Amino acid sequence: MTQQADEETPLLREQPKKRTPIPWGQFTIVMFLQLTEPLTSQVIYPFAPQLIRDIGITKGNENQVGYYVGLMQSLFFLTQAFTVLHWSRASDFIGRKPVLLIGLLGLSFSMYCFGLSSTFWGLVLSRCLNGALNGNIGVMKSIMVELTDSTNIARAYAYQPIAWSMGGTLGPLIGGSLARPAERFPELFGNNDFLKKYPYFLPCAVPATYTAIAWLITFLCLKETLKSPISISQLFKFRKDQDHNVVKGDIRSQEPRTLQGHDEEQPLPLCDLLTPRVLLAAGNYAGLSLVDIAFRAIQPLFLSTPIALGGLGLSPSVIGKILSAYGICNGVFQVFFFSSIHDHFGSKKTFVVGIACAFPCFIAFPIINAIAKSQGVTTIVWAVVAFQALISIGLNLSYGAIFIIIAAASPNRASIGATNGLSQMGVSMMRAIGPATANSLFSLSIEKNLLSGYFVYYVLTATVCVAMYIASLLPRQLWTR
Repeated sequence: MTQQADEETPLLREQPKKRTPIPWGQFTIVMFLQLTEPLTSQVIYPFAPQLIRDIGITKGNENQVGYYVGLMQSLFFLTQAFTVLHWSRASDFIGRKPVLLIGLLGLSFSMYCFGLSSTFWGLVLSRCLNGALNGNIGVMKSIMVELTDSTNIARAYAYQPIAWSMGGTLGPLIGGSLARPAERFPELFGNNDFLKKYPYFLPCAVPATYTAIAWLITFLCLKETLKSPISISQLFKFRKDQDHNVVKGDIRSQEPRTLQGHDEEQPLPLCDLLTPRVLLAAGNYAGLSLVDIAFRAIQPLFLSTPIALGGLGLSPSVIGKILSAYGICNGVFQVFFFSSIHDHFGSKKTFVVGIACAFPCFIAFPIINAIAKSQGVTTIVWAVVAFQALISIGLNLSYGAIFIIIAAASPNRASIGATNGLSQMGVSMMRAIGPATANSLFSLSIEKNLLSGYFVYYVLTATVCVAMYIASLLPRQLWTR
């Protein structure tokens, strides 16, 4: 035992000195592609309530706006939940690049369709198409794993919040500033009949065009990270009873670089991935996503709802500026402070503290409304709004931490891609439930005057308590393989 310890100890000490440099060229392309996800999802938040009012589905009933906004926001994640794992598994056969190209094409096309929709069911179809064709999140995480090794994977995952922060800044700014351009900028678009007929096409077209550019960059510049991918025609020739043999045989030569040179590692069947630590990591990721998406869905709805009904009564442009200011602060904080915070406190503490930040975020909603009802939109109200936005930055600390936890939970390095896909499926389910449930509770609380219209915040606070309990089950030290 002593000899074994003496042999292993120098290896552990030398490992940090031999950290592999991140391949910044390909890594930067992946980060550029990741921006398409938050940009296309966040852009609709500032004008979504007003869009629902304009298409007339609520027939003037302000209390029903939340129901339809929540349903529209949830459909993307619901359809994604049914397809993301299949896209991730397909990328293990045909390669990461073809799946990314399909996802980017679907994302761009569906955003153009969303901007051209003038009925609620047109919006529904666009969001469903968006989610069904888009399995890029899990695939991009797999690419990041294949671009790294055991010495720099944690550092690479720490950069992931940057794209979401930028999307959280630019998306709301675009959505709030460019919605209804014929009214906001009459000197530029006042005579444009097309934009008068489709007042929300312009803010949708911007991220759609960005995604189209991302498709072109992916096609021309992104290198395939999966070794020896098979063609799509070959994929459909496989029989179901051959699937297990294919995974064990053909894909073995396609596996990513393995930890510590263990070439015997290979992707595991899905049933073998359902270990307690994978389920615990995936459950915490799902819990975090439920809390976060509920807050992000409630926030613009609350800000746009009239003060008398329990909100703050702000315009889409003001809401966009608030969300964009949050995105800027969040991006700066993540870039300069996340790594040092994570290195000092570790993954579990960073994750738990991030979720705990949701408590003051939800409590601030009724406080803001109560002050606005009694004093109007005063400096005090804006101070509480600013405090809420700043404290919500802490929620994003948890994302960087949970990405590292999920990578450590994978049974082996070759199975990290499948583990990410499995985790993302659970997250998509929570993100499908979150907006519809939170916004419906918001509308129900107002309509029935439950707990003075604040019932929704009690429920969401209880949800944070459940997420905190699940987080407490994580080990203090990351799992080792």
